Amino acid sequence: MLSNNLFATLITFLVAIIWLRLNDYLAHRGWISSDNSRKIIHMGTGPLFVLCWLLFNDSPSSPFLAALVPAVITLQFILVGTGIIKDDAAVKAMSRTGDRREILRGPLFYGIVFILLTVFYWKRNPIGITALMLMCGGDGLADILGRRFGKHRLPWNPHKSWMGSLGMFIGGLIFAALILIIYQIAHIFSYPFPTYITALLFIALAGTIVESLPLEDIDNITVTVGSLILGHMLFK
Repeated sequence: MLSNNLFATLITFLVAIIWLRLNDYLAHRGWISSDNSRKIIHMGTGPLFVLCWLLFNDSPSSPFLAALVPAVITLQFILVGTGIIKDDAAVKAMSRTGDRREILRGPLFYGIVFILLTVFYWKRNPIGITALMLMCGGDGLADILGRRFGKHRLPWNPHKSWMGSLGMFIGGLIFAALILIIYQIAHIFSYPFPTYITALLFIALAGTIVESLPLEDIDNITVTVGSLILGHMLFK
């Protein structure tokens, strides 16, 4: 069983590294902007990682082995952000302005959230997965739509727009729903998907409200915490 999990860990590492380096390369070559690269990484890393959980068995060591993947990547973020490792491609792909220290905020918090939710929630219930997908799909699509179409700003936060909030709601809802459907098909969760719809709608709406608040660079934390609280209340 351990050998199977070690193989699953290796595959998960390879998927994560290929995804990150591909986006680093595209941003470094100028084929996609650093803003788009940063959010593509943000949106894609989570679903790929959570789908790789299906490769692991039900051993107690499984969540800890899986958590090694975001742990190693987060350590890389720290080393690059502090300047210990020089990686211009990663800085360009994950920062807004090209300042390596930006990686020590949003991307670092992103990695820490993944480590904690992998260890504490894993495949045991939909709570952690929903929170992760809201952070990935919702926050990512909010930024992309907000920058492109966000002409009408929120009255309580001029840095956010109505279109961005719509992207947050739709992106979080769709990402969470798709992953839960896949987990049901894989017989990880036994409840019929329609029983999750009301919970997903309320969690996506609450996450949208939290994401719209004027809290700079910590929405990866606030959105996740809000989603977890509601998840414990709504998922039965």
